[in-house]
Amino acid sequence: MSRLTVLGSCGAWPEPGRACAGFLLEHNGFRVVLDLGYGAASRLFAHCPGGLPDAVVVTHEHPDHCADVSALGRAWHYTVQSATPSARLPLHCTPGTIRRLEAMEPRPHPTELFEVHDLAEPADSDPTGVGPTDSDPAGVGPFGLTSYPLPHHQPNFGVRLSAPGLTVAYTGDTGPSPALAELGRDADLFICDATLRTPPPEGEPRYLMTAAEAGHWAAEAGARRLMLTHFWPGADRTTAAEEARARFGGEVLVAEEDVTVAL
Repeated sequence: MSRLTVLGSCGAWPEPGRACAGFLLEHNGFRVVLDLGYGAASRLFAHCPGGLPDAVVVTHEHPDHCADVSALGRAWHYTVQSATPSARLPLHCTPGTIRRLEAMEPRPHPTELFEVHDLAEPADSDPTGVGPTDSDPAGVGPFGLTSYPLPHHQPNFGVRLSAPGLTVAYTGDTGPSPALAELGRDADLFICDATLRTPPPEGEPRYLMTAAEAGHWAAEAGARRLMLTHFWPGADRTTAAEEARARFGGEVLVAEEDVTVAL
């Protein structure tokens, strides 16, 4: 069985009743969390049998993507490590993420709670930023993990998780980039940033996308399904979906808290 549950769909800060970025991906009994921002941990504990996942991937250090990893670390420390002190939860992230977690809770240090794998430490780096970084050949449970550097205010890595018969790709936060076509290439589900209502004036740096741009890159990638996420609080999600459908011929989903999608 394979499924994805939305833990949080907001960018910046959570709307009432919602949470910031977070997804729970389950495949053949293995559970991996993709980002865990403000308010997402409580939903994780509700949806994750036994309360804890098997691995975590954090695309970048902004707190709307990683703040609740601190809550998960506490839960791990007081439950799993109380019985097995040496047990650490695999965490694939950027160095900045660890610094943020350390600032929130230095004792125990995040590296005592998590087995840290650095998304920013590629096996074969592409200086153009277009190619992938096969950052962890060992993968994440049943998944092979490939990360792609994408344009954002902080170092951000789109992640592609592939297992036999299943590929899920997730942008984190990003501006338009040719790397998106490779990140989402033929993915069963492409989870895309759709923060902006309208693109900024021409010539300004691009660190976030519109729903229409998400639709464009999903079409370029040949993805099967597109899920829009990271909505600015107050965004009109129905309009966003319509704009994405104008660019993408496949199924367009809108991330909504606690919704589970079969894969």
